[in-house]
Amino acid sequence: MPPVEAEEAVAEAVALAQSVADRLGAVVLTEYPDADTLDLMHPGAPPLPVVAAVNRAVAATLAERGVLVLVQRAGRGAFRRWMEGRDDSPATRRAWRDRGGLLQGDAAMQALGLPPVLPAAPGKATGTPADRLMRAFADEDGTIFDLLAEELVAAGRDGVLDQATRKVAARYGEDAAGDLAQDLQVVAEGGRFGPSGWAELVALPVALPPGPLPDAPSLGHSLIASGALPEALELRFLPDWRAPAALGALPPGAVRRVLLDLLAGREPADLPPAPDAALAESGFGALVGLQIDWGTPSWDEIVADGLPEPPEDDAPETPEQAASNAVFERWRNSAFEAGDGCVPLALVPFSDTEAEIEDFLEEAGEQTGGLQEIRDFVDMARREAPDDEVVCRAEVAGEALSLTLLTRTGRVLDSLELPADRLPVPAVEMPALIAGFVPLAGGR
Repeated sequence: MPPVEAEEAVAEAVALAQSVADRLGAVVLTEYPDADTLDLMHPGAPPLPVVAAVNRAVAATLAERGVLVLVQRAGRGAFRRWMEGRDDSPATRRAWRDRGGLLQGDAAMQALGLPPVLPAAPGKATGTPADRLMRAFADEDGTIFDLLAEELVAAGRDGVLDQATRKVAARYGEDAAGDLAQDLQVVAEGGRFGPSGWAELVALPVALPPGPLPDAPSLGHSLIASGALPEALELRFLPDWRAPAALGALPPGAVRRVLLDLLAGREPADLPPAPDAALAESGFGALVGLQIDWGTPSWDEIVADGLPEPPEDDAPETPEQAASNAVFERWRNSAFEAGDGCVPLALVPFSDTEAEIEDFLEEAGEQTGGLQEIRDFVDMARREAPDDEVVCRAEVAGEALSLTLLTRTGRVLDSLELPADRLPVPAVEMPALIAGFVPLAGGR
């Protein structure tokens, strides 16, 4: 490529980088060791010196604007293994990621032949940190709030965050203070950490059956192996149950420490496993996990496709989302059967755990008539056999539920058929609710 055309390629790349920087949190740039590797991975690409010059110009432009620059070194062997079994298309080739060796920070700049990125000089600040956070929270531009909140969370200044929350409550009301507290939890539970440049805490709340707890590692591993997660997400669960209430009680600084502990492969000191008795009393447990997002766009993807538009709140479900949700529902049903009646809810952000449980209980209570009908059915059977223990055999037939009440010795007392429209939750989830007030036959 003539020098003039090379200069034009660099100028076009810089202009594009400037136009997307405000909407881009991180980017992946690929360094190629030689022209053969470049030709293998991207046939028809510009010459290697031009690609290297574009990478340097893009990295410098984006890093100056606060974008996290990640660098991966291309390898022919790793790329060939990635392509095995995949559609050989330009989009698939652009999607390759070196999950074992993404470089960040000064190491990324050095790989590109650039000097380290100097931190931005702090702006002039007035007022206490709590006052500044309150003003930033009230400002419609959330950029300053995100930066200040991240600074305070990273420093573990929970006292300042609590003070800011009280100030917001006094000036704007308790609802606004609740919004601030939630925003701070969201800041604390995720960020530019880990091997991919972005990691966050998630949780899987589970309605627990009476009796022995389901095996937490097996449940977590089965979800990961189910195929319900997008390929770009990597999930690692802690091996023990946690109490959902303990998750919600953690201040932001402690939430961040849990995130950093999981990234380091440590048990989090701020969130120890829950005692079995506490889990049995609440009826819910949570598997806490570290979710690593490998979906950071590469510069090649941005050039080819632009930045993806953020999904709208009321956007219709995509075919990919529908397929993933269907796999998740099949996994939930199998987990219910294998876990002696446990009911996994949804995989949610760490800070949404208690809200997910509340939604589940609210949904279960929307048809309390059906649940009350079952309670009355059980009470009547107990009156008929006052000297025997009454147990229930619950059988799911499609979306309907069949209940048979027996004495512990096996004498049949009564039966009841309930269609889906008379059940508070799907039929497969009913035994876990019923077990709360009558033992299930077979120990479930």
